[in-house]
Amino acid sequence: MDASIYDIEDLLLSAMKAEQDSNHIYSSIADKVDNYLLKDKFNFLAGEEQRHYTYVEDVYKNHFPNKTVSLPEKTKVPLPEITMNEDTPVSTIVTQAMESEQAAHEFYQAMATRFTNDGKIQSMLLYFADMELGHYKLLEIEQQAMQRFEEADVYWPMVHAGP
Repeated sequence: MDASIYDIEDLLLSAMKAEQDSNHIYSSIADKVDNYLLKDKFNFLAGEEQRHYTYVEDVYKNHFPNKTVSLPEKTKVPLPEITMNEDTPVSTIVTQAMESEQAAHEFYQAMATRFTNDGKIQSMLLYFADMELGHYKLLEIEQQAMQRFEEADVYWPMVHAGP
């Protein structure tokens, strides 16, 4: 991705919109599944996305102190969207989420090149890029488990009961 074709404001707004959307999707999946371990992982991802949003929002407010954050319905930077409804299988959502996390990784790497004059922001964006890749790996492991067992959303009441 070539971040140089976008202005800083569009990059920041796109990042916030993507993080907000991801938080919503992961929270929705967590509400949808019964398996406690899977629910916990999606709640973790939702929290991560919220923290990313908060950081990027702070960067936006520091760069544009006289503007109010107003997220666009559709971003100028093309990023994959996750579509789901009540009938969408979790495995389909996970596949889309993996594509989104890979794109977010590439997006934050590219975005970091626009902040060469601010090492702190650049380092944080590169760290976010690494975190997004970690999210991808976490989702990949869950997807493999779903394929192996096809029971990723089965709730076993005593799964955490000790001896």
